[in-house]
Amino acid sequence: MTALTVLFISETSMMFAILLMANVLLAVHKPDSEKVTPYECGFSPVYGQTRAPFSIQYYLVGILFLIFDLEILLFYPLAVTLYSVSTYGFVIGMFFGKGALYFTDQRSAIRAPETPTGQ
Repeated sequence: MTALTVLFISETSMMFAILLMANVLLAVHKPDSEKVTPYECGFSPVYGQTRAPFSIQYYLVGILFLIFDLEILLFYPLAVTLYSVSTYGFVIGMFFGKGALYFTDQRSAIRAPETPTGQ
């Protein structure tokens, strides 16, 4: 490592330590009971439960969104350099394209979340 790199790392570490200590020393350590309670649009929590249970379909849609978002992130450089894509880029494109077709082909995997009944 060069001297400039060592200087940068040491200054960054010192600045981090100084800011962390300032936060610890200057923070308010007296939490108010109103500040600690969960905020629900001005209403008190119902029956002590602050979070409503979600259907697993919401999580499935979220995970599928992340998968397709990462796929688009990996396809972007291929689209930018479309004229000079190598065989490796072509194989990656085919791999993720096949995966996308596999996910969209399964109708049960991408169902819309069901709405709760009785509310």
